[in-house]
Amino acid sequence: MSTTSQASQRINALLDENSFVEIGALVTARATDFNLKQTETPSDGVVTGYGVINGNLVYVYSQDASVLNGSVGEMHARKIANLYDLALKMGAPVIGLIDSAGLRLQEATDALNGFGEIYMKQTLASGVIPQITAVFGNCGGGLALIPAMTDFAFMEEKKAKLFVNAPNALAGNEVSRCDTAAAAFQSEETGLVDMVADEAAILEQIRQLVSVLPANNADLAVDDCRDDLNRVCAELANCVGDTSIALSQIADDGLFVEVKQDYAKDMVAGFIRLNGATIGAVANRTEVYNADGEVAEKFEAVLSARGAEKAAEFVTFCDAFDIPVLSLTNVKGFAATKCSEKRMAKAVGRLTYAFANATVPKVNVVIGKAYGSAYVAMNSRAIGADITIAWPDAEIGMMDASLAAKIICDGQGSDAIDACAKEYAALQNSVTSAAKRGYVDQIVDPADTRKYVIGAFEMLATKSEGRPEKKHGTV
Repeated sequence: MSTTSQASQRINALLDENSFVEIGALVTARATDFNLKQTETPSDGVVTGYGVINGNLVYVYSQDASVLNGSVGEMHARKIANLYDLALKMGAPVIGLIDSAGLRLQEATDALNGFGEIYMKQTLASGVIPQITAVFGNCGGGLALIPAMTDFAFMEEKKAKLFVNAPNALAGNEVSRCDTAAAAFQSEETGLVDMVADEAAILEQIRQLVSVLPANNADLAVDDCRDDLNRVCAELANCVGDTSIALSQIADDGLFVEVKQDYAKDMVAGFIRLNGATIGAVANRTEVYNADGEVAEKFEAVLSARGAEKAAEFVTFCDAFDIPVLSLTNVKGFAATKCSEKRMAKAVGRLTYAFANATVPKVNVVIGKAYGSAYVAMNSRAIGADITIAWPDAEIGMMDASLAAKIICDGQGSDAIDACAKEYAALQNSVTSAAKRGYVDQIVDPADTRKYVIGAFEMLATKSEGRPEKKHGTV
């Protein structure tokens, strides 16, 4: 297989069979400096065009590393910019397959201007059409901004390199010590990459993602539902720890498309379908189960800065594309570490703002503990949840009853503290007391969660909510 054909083969593997139509195949570089006039630049190093994924129109560009290492020059960038223009006119997603050495040095300022033109098109498209990138080779320097500015980014697990500064250019670092350009670092440490896999799996995951997303911000992502709307989820109560499993059980046909799955694992984010409609879901998580059904990782039931940022970014995407939001809440406070404290207030502020600012239908299900300001930030009634559902053994309040009793009964004996704790739990922390105050709309058995959540979103389907007129918020 030649590298030249690889760019086109990636497109053909991604799209429905025989659906790709190339645009600008005859475009070549116009620059002549440094002997470029004598250098063949077929398609100027990027294959562009359109096709369909499961019948859905998409626009695709795929960089060709065999042409000047896939470097971005004037015409290369113009082809991508023109593709964005078409996608915006038609209201369809743009998918970029990245494999490039970056800026084309022979074209200098023309290439720099080309980078800027791509950034501008991405900015105009943000919140209007979904943008997806997949990195299969090099993606360095200014090129790294392209996946950073898209909605979802994928990365090949072995060969792909994504970086602003190369690992060896970082003071005190080298590749053998920490490969900051590797897929593991970009997915686990930076949160820039949503999914890491081999090339074939990535293309399949992109197809799956496109199938659950709306084509644009005026489109509805709805499919036929073949699952029982009243299906009982008998094992759901056992999934309080690993909420990725809980979301799979609630979803139509068990489909859960998780994003940023290797980053901030204490927070789950992704898409499910309920009665055929795409729903964005975020959930606190305290356990991760492996393929053998064993607990592989454990976390406290607290909000981390990374988890809050991950959820905030996801909720903002859902609101932009009119995708309803479901949250599963099980949180008792904030992560208490020096590292987390550096970003905690700002991160949780962004999460709170994202939920409060979103005007899409919002449903919150309290499945465990819901204490203090951390609970308020997790899509509570106070910041705009339209419907709040809770399981019978959920706890909603300021803090754990035993801790509250120690404060209230300070200086008294253990018997008095125990009695106070029981009274506090009944009066202030029980789900019943929260429901009596109007903070919980329904108390449902865990097994019936699916049908109640579906019912809530069906009721909220025509939601319209006005907000103060402004250009945009600043949080």
